[in-house]
Amino acid sequence: MRKKNFFRFIALPVLACSILSSASAQSSKVIDQVVAVVGSKIILQSDIEKQYNQFILQGGERSSEGRCLIFDQLLLQKLLVNQAEVDSVVVSDAQVDGELEKRMRYYIRQIGSEQKLEEYFHTTIIQLKAELKDLIREQLTVQTMQGKITKEVTATPNDVRIYFENIPPDSVPYIDAEMEVAHIVRKPPVSDEEKKSVRAQLEEYRNRILAGEDFSVKAALYSKDAASSKKGGELGFFERGQMVPEFEAAAFNLKPGDVSPIVETKFGYHILQLIERRGDQINVRHILLQPKVSDKDLLKAVNFLDSLKKKIESGAISFDEAAEKFSDDEDTKNNGGLMINPETGTTHLSPDKMDRLLFFQVDSMQLNSIAGPLLMTTPEGKNAYRLVVLKNRSKPHKANLKDDYQKIQEVTLQEKQSKAMSDWVTRKKKSTYIHINDEYKYCESLKHWRTESN
Repeated sequence: MRKKNFFRFIALPVLACSILSSASAQSSKVIDQVVAVVGSKIILQSDIEKQYNQFILQGGERSSEGRCLIFDQLLLQKLLVNQAEVDSVVVSDAQVDGELEKRMRYYIRQIGSEQKLEEYFHTTIIQLKAELKDLIREQLTVQTMQGKITKEVTATPNDVRIYFENIPPDSVPYIDAEMEVAHIVRKPPVSDEEKKSVRAQLEEYRNRILAGEDFSVKAALYSKDAASSKKGGELGFFERGQMVPEFEAAAFNLKPGDVSPIVETKFGYHILQLIERRGDQINVRHILLQPKVSDKDLLKAVNFLDSLKKKIESGAISFDEAAEKFSDDEDTKNNGGLMINPETGTTHLSPDKMDRLLFFQVDSMQLNSIAGPLLMTTPEGKNAYRLVVLKNRSKPHKANLKDDYQKIQEVTLQEKQSKAMSDWVTRKKKSTYIHINDEYKYCESLKHWRTESN
């Protein structure tokens, strides 16, 4: 059991609120009834069916035990919500509205547009939001209660040691190879002459479009946004918060058919044309031109990094100091240049998740040796150069306290939080009225809810 759960996030039980569950409910004709009461809260047969249908849609096997496990989770959710009411735990309207908007944006991105979402569910966006709002409030209440129950739980060094020592030797997992890599980035500036030249070219395209030429043809021929140029510059529907601010501000001020003035963003220079507006969403097409860094300025960056590398290797300045003082990468310069793993938030990079070019550059390096200047492409699609140092490299190995303390501590904390939740549930079951319909007596996973006092 430990082997299966080790180093896997142990989420405290929270039922996910999915819009697909709502769709399943529409297609399932269930004669509804109350199947359980937890304090002042009820569970309906349809609640179980919605979650069960979603489980099947996600590839789960049809079984009576699947329904039982879903019922078990619903009972826990209602116990937490009931206690939140007793303890006056309140989730603010702002929290609910923020989470609702975030989820709606996700659903719309998945299905394509607000209109397609409405067509799929045969209802309006307003009605969908109303249906989801109470569900989201309940889910956030559950999360808040869980946080309240586990907020005092900690994992001391002694806890970590005991947890690790209790893992059977044949169940201690292997840890994948990881690297810690730092870099100092120099992004050569674009000359004013190049900027003026690009703006002039884009202004010419704009004038020709305003004179009647087809925007989509110009985008297909000249835009440097490879993904959208294939579609005549069309980006598809989006809403506020999905694009960079300068682009968004211009786009949402347009009327259908309008062509914007030149807009500058970190990606380059754009002109936009509004295709369609649907509620809070718009669809635009754009042409992107990117000023190029001159060979002369690229050479300056190479020479600068060459000189800096020699100073670091001579001990005149440390790599960390040089990163803070000279690197153009705002995300890493104040962290000694250490790159961050976006999935874990740590500086440990697994080779299979690294940029392939970077991996091949550092894979054969010695620890603390400096490579470069190396050519790189910035997130904005521009050429730059960098110095790279390999700070640490671990080989695949069996977990141990010396090398993997942080990971083991995280799992230990999760285990303790899970135990705290389990203990809390055991106590609350004794003081909370719980009734489950006899038709579910066959469920082994529900037996722990049937106490003598209930």
